[in-house]
Amino acid sequence: MIWNLIPANVRRVSRVAGLWLVAASWLGLVAGPAASAEPEAPPNAALFEQKIRPLLARHCLKCHGEEKQESDLRLDTWEGMASGGVSGPAVVPGEPGQSLLMTAISYQEDDLQMPPDRKLSDEELALFRRWIEAGAPHPDARGAASPAASSRYRIDLEQARRFWSFVPPRMPDLPAVTDTTWPANELDHFILAELERAGLRPSPAATRGTWLRRVTFDLTGLPPTPEELAAFEDDQRADAYERAVDRLLASPHYGVRWGRHWLDVARYSDSNGLDENIAHGNAWRYRDYVIAAWNQDKPYDRFLAEQLAGDQLPAASDAERRDQATATGFLSLGPKVLAEVDETKMEMDIIDEQISTLGTAVLGLTFGCARCHDHKFDPITMRDYYALAGIFKSTRTMEHFRKIARWNEVSIASSDQQQQADEHQRRVAAQEQAIQQLVADANQQLLKSAEPGATVPKDAEAKYPEETRSQLKALRDELKLLQSQAPQLPTAMGVCDREISNVPIHVRGSHLTLGEVIPRGFPQVLADDEPVELAEQTSGRRELAEWLTDPGHPLTSRVIVNRVWRWHFGQGICRSTDNLGQLGTRPTHPELLDWLAVRFQRDGWSLKQLHRLIVLSSTYRTSSLAEPLARQKDPDNRLLARFPLRRLEAEAIRDALLFVSGKLDQRLGGSLLHVGNREFFFDHTSKDGTKYDSRQRSVYLPVVRNNLYDVFQLFDFADASVSNGDRSSTTIAPQALFMMNSPLVIEASAALADRLLSGEELSDDQRVEQLYRLAYGRGATAEEREQFAAELTQLIDLVREEAGEDKMPEAAARRQAWQVMCQAVLAANEFIYLR
Repeated sequence: MIWNLIPANVRRVSRVAGLWLVAASWLGLVAGPAASAEPEAPPNAALFEQKIRPLLARHCLKCHGEEKQESDLRLDTWEGMASGGVSGPAVVPGEPGQSLLMTAISYQEDDLQMPPDRKLSDEELALFRRWIEAGAPHPDARGAASPAASSRYRIDLEQARRFWSFVPPRMPDLPAVTDTTWPANELDHFILAELERAGLRPSPAATRGTWLRRVTFDLTGLPPTPEELAAFEDDQRADAYERAVDRLLASPHYGVRWGRHWLDVARYSDSNGLDENIAHGNAWRYRDYVIAAWNQDKPYDRFLAEQLAGDQLPAASDAERRDQATATGFLSLGPKVLAEVDETKMEMDIIDEQISTLGTAVLGLTFGCARCHDHKFDPITMRDYYALAGIFKSTRTMEHFRKIARWNEVSIASSDQQQQADEHQRRVAAQEQAIQQLVADANQQLLKSAEPGATVPKDAEAKYPEETRSQLKALRDELKLLQSQAPQLPTAMGVCDREISNVPIHVRGSHLTLGEVIPRGFPQVLADDEPVELAEQTSGRRELAEWLTDPGHPLTSRVIVNRVWRWHFGQGICRSTDNLGQLGTRPTHPELLDWLAVRFQRDGWSLKQLHRLIVLSSTYRTSSLAEPLARQKDPDNRLLARFPLRRLEAEAIRDALLFVSGKLDQRLGGSLLHVGNREFFFDHTSKDGTKYDSRQRSVYLPVVRNNLYDVFQLFDFADASVSNGDRSSTTIAPQALFMMNSPLVIEASAALADRLLSGEELSDDQRVEQLYRLAYGRGATAEEREQFAAELTQLIDLVREEAGEDKMPEAAARRQAWQVMCQAVLAANEFIYLR
């Protein structure tokens, strides 16, 4: 009957060619001619019922059916296929390459192979592919939304933008307080208002000496000297505190201290880590750039822009151009699997690391999970992720991806250095030309004496006259010497633009299963509803920086002021300093956070001005002693009735030991690496030859991923592989053992004892006073002086007794006893804690 419905001309062609399938396909009854390896397929409408449903029932529905849905995936309904599970839609009609079902059953990825017991046959795989190519016809699919439409706009943007951290900060009114005499500046109003609401009072102000030690460590990472303590305690001028803060902010050690905080966020390291732990031989240039930027009080918006797009910003001078190029090392510092066999995977892994770092460091959000699926908690979609991925895909981070892959480095040569290099190259070219000319002339002379039609012999030079060979040797020796004298132009880790491209969605994060191509752009929940238009000729990094530092951006200023607050008080206003999203904590003082964020922008994004606001407040000046009622009502000190007692970081502990002993090398900058750029840290014995015996500030010691300096490890140094603005602070027994047995502490104690004993005009009582002021920022109490004197006498007698009084001169015993007493003072909690 069906055959009779086919037009006669088609029937004739079919009979002659013997191709009944041609005619049948004209009616749309079958999918078309099959390859020889594929079985003959039934018509499209029946394909699902006759072939696909039985295969699903046999191999899939036990785990993905009505009773059980592993990974939230159900395959017995069209709705289940279209919406998919945790990884996204299982089937995209017409697109087998974008369909997770096809990826799984084809065993394309090691961690997604279904059914798990065995791979389907080639014939069965061909049926699934044909079904999806035909539009995945399904009896329940008529009128249903396609997978793309059902998954693309799951987020209610209007609702999402009401979340506290996604609302642009606004300048709130100062809250009314009962005690109008306590606030020293505006931020105190927000703290006091919450305390009064809870029926609490702030603790009394700390002593001048306590405050100066606190603020000196906070701003420079070093303790105050006894002379600075005495001068401040004697300064009765009304602006004495302001003068002290200005002096500290003007110190070059301010940048050392606060640059180190940012280096935690930037996951700074002097090595790559992971599989190929080779040296970031020029990373120190980025570190020194950061320190200089903080010392210069470079506006934070400019600081960010240079790190994201310094190569695209105009430069007023040669020095500025070099700084901006070096700043882009921020994007290049992350760990990389340099021996990854799959070069495309390596590239996408590097892009993923850049996106994750940008999200954590600048926005206080986690972006990484959106590589594989829409964010489970924050309104960040895969489309948002791959819009950002296009920006970094269009950025040259790597020189090449071949094993061992090489990161990109940019020239930071000055104009003079570049001119010298160009001149040297011209001299080399001229020398090479002279050699070529001499060879050509000599060959010409050989041909003149040869038979007609002869060619230059292979051993022509051996036939040159002696004088010519001597000239040639001299010219070549000169060339070799000249080439060895080539000037080495300085380079820095950094990025630049490459071929501009948009990136398709990678289904389940895999480059083997690609979906819709996403235009470059920014996360929609944080951007305007109008589509972002990026220049076609550039990556979009400059526009990204401009978007991030727009005054209306809800997160950028909030994140950095919260970080600065945390680095001063040990906890942020929002305690989850690296996550201001749904899984983060809510701010204890949201109006204060907004006030600081807006004030920060109005002050020109000045970090030093932000410091002044914080450390000159009454909140910062309070004692760390808790009032009984505050301890009862607010045991965690969330309302800041008192200053939080906190331990110094690893770098500050080491630097303070060297500083009080008089052994700190205060020179700034440079590299302490013992290996060259891109050289391995470990030899065949797996031993790292890095040394940490330099007496420079700790920020200059090498940071080696996978093999961190043991002092840093012991005192909770940040993981240099990830962005981290909230170091932990543990208390463990090995820390006490370190203060008792470490060569660093013992040597510092000996040097401190020598320093005290070198003042021959001082009495022991005066030496004790000097020791306490050096170590604790305060004088010794009468009881402490009395106890010290008694124990010192006992120690001297004990040392002489053990050595034999006739063998141990009293002066030597006295020095050894002072060393022990100095170590006891340095090992006490008061030395490594800020009150």
